[in-house]
Amino acid sequence: MDFSTVLLLFSLVFAATTPNLKAIEEDPTVKTMQDFSGYFEEDTYGLLDSQTLFVDKENLQRQIDELSTFSDSPAPSVTRILYSENDILARRYIKGLMEEAGLIVREDAVGNIFARWEGTNSELPAIATGSHTDAIPYSGKYDGVVGVLGAIEAINVLRRLGFNPNRSLEVIMFTSEEPTRFGISCLGSRLLAGSMTLLETLKGLVDSQNISFAEAAKAAGYHGALGLSDGISLEKGAYSGFVELHIEQGPLLEEEGIPIGIVTAIAAPASIRVDFTGNGGHAGAVLMPYRNDAGLAASELALAVEKHVLESGSVDSVGTTGVMEIHPGAVNSIPSKAHVEIDTRDIDEERRNTIVHKIYQSALEIAKKRGVTLSEFHIVNQDPPAHCYESIIEAMKDTSKHLNLNYKLMISRAYHDSLFMARLQS
Repeated sequence: MDFSTVLLLFSLVFAATTPNLKAIEEDPTVKTMQDFSGYFEEDTYGLLDSQTLFVDKENLQRQIDELSTFSDSPAPSVTRILYSENDILARRYIKGLMEEAGLIVREDAVGNIFARWEGTNSELPAIATGSHTDAIPYSGKYDGVVGVLGAIEAINVLRRLGFNPNRSLEVIMFTSEEPTRFGISCLGSRLLAGSMTLLETLKGLVDSQNISFAEAAKAAGYHGALGLSDGISLEKGAYSGFVELHIEQGPLLEEEGIPIGIVTAIAAPASIRVDFTGNGGHAGAVLMPYRNDAGLAASELALAVEKHVLESGSVDSVGTTGVMEIHPGAVNSIPSKAHVEIDTRDIDEERRNTIVHKIYQSALEIAKKRGVTLSEFHIVNQDPPAHCYESIIEAMKDTSKHLNLNYKLMISRAYHDSLFMARLQS
């Protein structure tokens, strides 16, 4: 990854207004920045280019490498689960870098970390950026991390340029973007966006070791669900804009040789948990006509998911059966229970909801046909899509052109904390 290229674009999004009209007329990048926040010292606001905007990419890569050592799995993979020892160490590391950058650092009750550069008009809604540092088992070291460490480096770039923020600039490290421990994606940003149903859910939530969310949060030094009354959610309009730098996690940019993807919308995700209960028995003793195999019901449902997604007729419809667990899990035992977890997404919310309904109908039909019980069909989340602000898209486009960077307008089919931060925009 060319961090210099990516962060040049990224830092410019933080934008400035300058009192020097001649400079604005001469430099389209400065004009682009006019819609945002701040101004440069007179001796530094000249033409902005890849030489002026010096990004310390060697130091940034070193930070990414150091952060990757806080992992429960060996290199080159990274495993960093919410509120684990390595998650706590990673948080401490990030807060140290934020403080070194001269930012004011605070945390909320679930561990969302905020680092603010106060502007001269700090009463105005701030411009925010950020991402996450938790990592699913055996993931790569760039997912989410680039958006946090990159944001801190963008602040450092602006400081080196002599930038004086008018609006405050804020870097956010979100808690638990990944659903690994408690099964809920974007937990921190959902709470910031004011998800009241999640507040109630958290109070009874436990992980695979039967540790409650509240207990895990408290052990990590946070109040968690025990202290939600002190207010995590933010008011609508808390930020005038939010930008998230993220790796694509897909093949399009790499295949086409394009360095910059400018996201116009984030697909609508839905997650489903399904349980079938049948009758167990000895694999040799119970003849085929007498079986009520929960494992086969789960397998048939996985095929039904694929069928319904393909029948939508849209390349934007996707569905994945990513978890399939059978009990008792012995080669000579007929599965008596099966647990399935399904992820389906689409940029069109109505089409996504139609797919979810068809999956439910198939689950009912499969259970009846195979003589098993559909003991649970739970929609964990069913979120709407988010459309990105045209002003930010235009700023990214203008800056890319000025820096001679090719870009591609694209939909993000992976969803990020931006999906929920969009709900806070005024």
